[in-house]
Amino acid sequence: MNASTSLVDELMAQLQGAPLQQMAQQLGASPAQTQDALGAALPLLLGKLGRNASEPQGAMDLFGALQRDHTGGNDLERLLGSLLGGSGGGAGGGQTDGAAILGHIFGGSQQRAEAGLGQATGLGANAGQLLQMLAPIVMSFLAQRMNSGGMNAGGLGQVLGQEHARVQQQGGLGEGLLGSLLDQDGDGQVGLSDLMKIGGGLLGGRRQSP
Repeated sequence: MNASTSLVDELMAQLQGAPLQQMAQQLGASPAQTQDALGAALPLLLGKLGRNASEPQGAMDLFGALQRDHTGGNDLERLLGSLLGGSGGGAGGGQTDGAAILGHIFGGSQQRAEAGLGQATGLGANAGQLLQMLAPIVMSFLAQRMNSGGMNAGGLGQVLGQEHARVQQQGGLGEGLLGSLLDQDGDGQVGLSDLMKIGGGLLGGRRQSP
């Protein structure tokens, strides 16, 4: 377990402390609720990226985007620093980038991803804002891993494929959201009621309805 920490766990550790507090402040949520939402949003983002990179063309596209747009060695530190700066103007620019990245990750499923995350975590419309904050952070994190590991497109696809499999094995809210999106991308129609059951069990502890 120590030898192969998941990407989700690694990135979650980097977001603890001041970054988490600042995210909570920007979302108007408590740190505990933001932590829970991160626990669903990061597996959703990294799992979907793993799914996209399971095809050679998808892996090549992602590899090219990381090389082109996220080559700075300290991109992640700079992003976390600007998040902590909390300046309205800077956040706006980052969110524009984040929205574009989300469009590439989720394609036509972006609104469903945001709605599902919002309902299951109680963030509502702010779930989209959280995903927009996280998207450039996730990409910079992957670029750092790619550069430090000397990965090519195939290696990147393999690492993300392992993360996708790990998210599916671990279950939980992030896996439920990811599974729902993938089902809806195919023929199945999965409603949000299943996600609410997952969310109620995970985030609410015990369900209070009779």
